[in-house]
Amino acid sequence: MLLAAVFGAVIGLSVGLLGAGGSILAVPALVYGVGQPLSTAIPTALVVVAASSIGGLSSRARLRAAQWPVALVFGAAGLPGTFAGTALGREFPQRWLLLGFAALMVVVAVRMFTGNDEHTGACRMPDGGIDHRRCLPKSAAAGAGVGVLTGLFGVGGGFVVVPALSVLLGLAAPQAVATSLVVVLINASSGLFAHLGTAGGLDVGVLIAFAGTAMLVSVAAGRFAARLPATAVRRAFACVVLVVALGVGISSALSLSTVG
Repeated sequence: MLLAAVFGAVIGLSVGLLGAGGSILAVPALVYGVGQPLSTAIPTALVVVAASSIGGLSSRARLRAAQWPVALVFGAAGLPGTFAGTALGREFPQRWLLLGFAALMVVVAVRMFTGNDEHTGACRMPDGGIDHRRCLPKSAAAGAGVGVLTGLFGVGGGFVVVPALSVLLGLAAPQAVATSLVVVLINASSGLFAHLGTAGGLDVGVLIAFAGTAMLVSVAAGRFAARLPATAVRRAFACVVLVVALGVGISSALSLSTVG
């Protein structure tokens, strides 16, 4: 129970500060830290991510900064992808899914470490506004891809949504983070619905400790996010993700060699 609370604090800190990244650590924490099977860890992680997203959105500044039309496009496009990813995930053994998850974590870590804070998307209009219609196809495609990842691995996809909002739409950092939190909440909720078949096996105690801590910490982190250097925070978190990815990858590879 204590470990679940500690891991929840880390996830809440990530989501509160970055608007992304929490879900990429939630599944490994539940599988290797708490000892849950992947089939239970994924829906549990989705509840945790949804709770931390709500916490991150609790401030008035975040609610005002969120671009709701954009978030709804991303979320709606991700709904069918979430169910497709869930169905796909049931076709693979846990060890292969974890190996794929480790590879995804490496990609995320590299993207977070090398990303920049410039927001000059092609959809920004001369007056500084966003031409939503112009970028609707790209936004929908990105949303569908995030939905598949949500269903397959139990991730909210904020690590994809934040850069997509910056590059495709040109949203400023506060807008991208706040909008990402809305998208992650939508994706996590739809992903949990897609995984309802395994919800009966959830450990309620672990879930409450994990999700409750994540929400409380994300609320606090969201209030201090603007005072911290975004690049330094993002790169520090990328290093943590990379270390965890190596651990998950090695464990999964050893499992495969043992089976083979």
